[in-house]
Amino acid sequence: MGFTIGGIREIRSASRRRVRSTEITAVAEYTGLWGWDVAPGARAVRAGGGRTDCSCGVAECPSPGAHPLALGEELAAGATLEKAAAAWAETPGAAILLPVGRSFDILDVPEVAGRVTLARLERMGLPLGPVAATPTGRALFFVAPGAAAELPDLLYRMGWDDAALDLRPLGLGDHITAPPSDHGGHGPMRWLRPPALDTADRPPQARLLLGTLAYVCARLCA
Repeated sequence: MGFTIGGIREIRSASRRRVRSTEITAVAEYTGLWGWDVAPGARAVRAGGGRTDCSCGVAECPSPGAHPLALGEELAAGATLEKAAAAWAETPGAAILLPVGRSFDILDVPEVAGRVTLARLERMGLPLGPVAATPTGRALFFVAPGAAAELPDLLYRMGWDDAALDLRPLGLGDHITAPPSDHGGHGPMRWLRPPALDTADRPPQARLLLGTLAYVCARLCA
């Protein structure tokens, strides 16, 4: 059976509706189940000549598709599916962003180091929070708020302050793109370790995993 132009349009429209439905459901889970605030974010837009523009409309945007929308309504933890749907109806196609520094901070490392660290920590039975992966090859460990400010002192006390570690903290004022949204036009975010009820709103203190994380980063990423 052949496809008509109208049929192709219906398929594309249904596909877009499924994507929107998936993202709205994810927003409702993040706010209602995991207790996180959520902000609608800009999306990367492919332009001519291989250039990537931003849906925010700002020429030469420094973070295309990776920042909150100026006019978007942030949803507080506890928002319902209906509120999520209403908010995303006001900003159709918005990416899902999670504000950092409130319920969690982030330790950002190369994905290869993150996977090795995650496997070691799971074998050790240490408490772990969610871990996300970016399409650009980074792993994002969710840790207790305050880690970004405490990191230099923690690394100093552990003897890693002079090491060449590809380890970046994200804290208050930062945002991360959440699965399943596209991150900066590079592809979708995904979970290496998805949120769970016992850790989503109580991620571990950074010091509990930093020693292993720093050691693996030093070995694999120097």
